[in-house]
Amino acid sequence: MTDARVAVTVDLVVLTVREHRLCALVWRRDRPPYAGAWSLPGGFVQLDEDLPVAAQRLMAERAGLAGVRVHLEQLATYGYPDRDPRQRVVSVAYLGLAPDLPASSRAQVLWEPVDDLTQRDQAAFDHRRILLDGVERARAKLEYSPLAAAFCPPEFTVAELRRVYEIVWGTPLDPRNFHRKVTKAEGFLVPTERTTTRDGGRPARLYRRGSAESLHPPMMRPAC
Repeated sequence: MTDARVAVTVDLVVLTVREHRLCALVWRRDRPPYAGAWSLPGGFVQLDEDLPVAAQRLMAERAGLAGVRVHLEQLATYGYPDRDPRQRVVSVAYLGLAPDLPASSRAQVLWEPVDDLTQRDQAAFDHRRILLDGVERARAKLEYSPLAAAFCPPEFTVAELRRVYEIVWGTPLDPRNFHRKVTKAEGFLVPTERTTTRDGGRPARLYRRGSAESLHPPMMRPAC
């Protein structure tokens, strides 16, 4: 008789910008299956917890980011039968985004450039596919939502925001055109009374994220 039990896990696609590259947090597996391969931080959902609660718990326990403020949203569900060789497992993936996240307190959890990870074949389970889905979600949401600000500190310059778009999209943008678009997008940026010279050159105005939930007009990716 076939065992009809199904396990449920949460896997975390946590992205940040480090050293001018889009990076993901990955777990270096030290036991079978897929010993030596990289995987996304995650784990099994406990019987008494909801999925968002499990995601927050695993952010602390497996990602090593306890107490760190991270934008977290549900990404997708993965449940094809052969995705885990041990048993039937359905995974609910979450996408997490934050600026300049710290190194994990767990020795086997590392930040790796997304481009390097997606070009390797040593991914555990279907985690390369989940990572690619998370990166594409982030790239697409930068077009029509203020999500790019989640990669920035509370106050940021337009140049810093532009670099986020360039790193996540993987393409350079015209500075003047970008400045015009983001400052005219209703409710996207709120100017502060402060300036900074951390970009070099003349003092640049600092902004904070506005109240807009979507961008009008949207910030469209340049055609490849």
